Amino acid sequence: MAFVATVFTTSHAGGLMTNTNYHIAFDRMMARGASFDIDAAYSNPAGLAWGHEGFQLSINFQKPWQMRNIDYKNGNSGRLYEGVASAPIVPALFASYRKDRFAVSAMIGIVGSGGFVKYDEGVPMFNVVLAGMFAQKGIAPTDYNLSSEMKGKQYIYGGQLNLTYKLTDWLSIAAGARANYYDGYYRGHVIADGHKAFGDLAKLQLDVDQRGWGYTPIISANYHKGPLTVAARYEFRTKINVPNKTNELVAELGPNVQAYLAATDPAALATIGQSLATKTVAYQDGVETRYDMPALLSVAVGYAFEKNVRATLEYHFFDDKNAKMANNRQEHLTHGTHEFLAGIEGDINDRWTLSCGVQRTDYGISDDYEQNTSFACDSYSIGLGAAVKLTDKIRLNAGYFCSIYDDYSKQCLPTREGYTGSETYSRTNHVIGLGVDFKF
Repeated sequence: MAFVATVFTTSHAGGLMTNTNYHIAFDRMMARGASFDIDAAYSNPAGLAWGHEGFQLSINFQKPWQMRNIDYKNGNSGRLYEGVASAPIVPALFASYRKDRFAVSAMIGIVGSGGFVKYDEGVPMFNVVLAGMFAQKGIAPTDYNLSSEMKGKQYIYGGQLNLTYKLTDWLSIAAGARANYYDGYYRGHVIADGHKAFGDLAKLQLDVDQRGWGYTPIISANYHKGPLTVAARYEFRTKINVPNKTNELVAELGPNVQAYLAATDPAALATIGQSLATKTVAYQDGVETRYDMPALLSVAVGYAFEKNVRATLEYHFFDDKNAKMANNRQEHLTHGTHEFLAGIEGDINDRWTLSCGVQRTDYGISDDYEQNTSFACDSYSIGLGAAVKLTDKIRLNAGYFCSIYDDYSKQCLPTREGYTGSETYSRTNHVIGLGVDFKF
């Protein structure tokens, strides 16, 4: 039975550990890698060489909703474990200043994950394993009450600063860096309370806080001539090493069960005790866990058509296989994350802009990578929305996007999960956002 590191994501578009939706312009168009607007402070810093001359400021707020379910089946029995992921209003702030060929910009937001998830009735990896262990000793489910709950939080806050310079009338470059602060916790318990001969059967309790820092160098370039824009951005791998602050860690059999096994099967008692000690060692106080953010390559091509219509095609590659994760889970990925994005926006008149976009996300997931408390599903995302100029200096953005996930199914193995049967992982995700852009 193992406690495993968890990855809780909600307001999420991007790789396994990286968000890309900060500005509402992404929600309504998706492909923003060729942008010259204020959101380029993240998506295309080099493009700000063609942006507004003077100051810009943008304040954005998003609200996500997500479900993360596990459907466990074993023969004619099974159970649906429903996980509710939530987050409060997620803010992001952008600012830039351009003068002639120079520009400086900054962005503050939740750059990785961003939310909470809770399984009110626990997850199969704990409940099913406990039930199987008891069954081997002749303890039926009717002989005990099982109380189980798992919940966690994961935020990676980021603050980014960029410097942009226009080398020629058609080429610009930018360099920057982002400081990333990881803040997460894991809380959970599985308690088997026997109401017959054995009394308390087993207790698993986990309460761990994790915090740490990482830093990301960023470079970008932008070619712009006539209606054509070609942009590229590269974020280097971010090493985040997070130490445990363990408030509680209990993994033990009840005293009556220990006494029974000591008298009837001491070898089993020793094996179980060793297994519990081995599988909880990663959660001892002070033990460090890796939550690297992978290197990211973004390439975008934008084209401005007549009648104020702009379209962008974009590609992202997240090098997840070379970013270290808890328990080296990156080794079980078949490839890094590929994302393909397309978006279009058009100015209806001097005030209104309408836009829409799509995104395909292809993770390199495998049976060995997927876990109850940390699973990913390939997806299609669709976004749409509008921008309206309230004045010459103030623009309001509103957007919505949803992700349509592919279910992922796998067979459970005693050597991997510790039990048999099958599990199907499914997710839903919806985000609405509202933001205001200011020009000075």
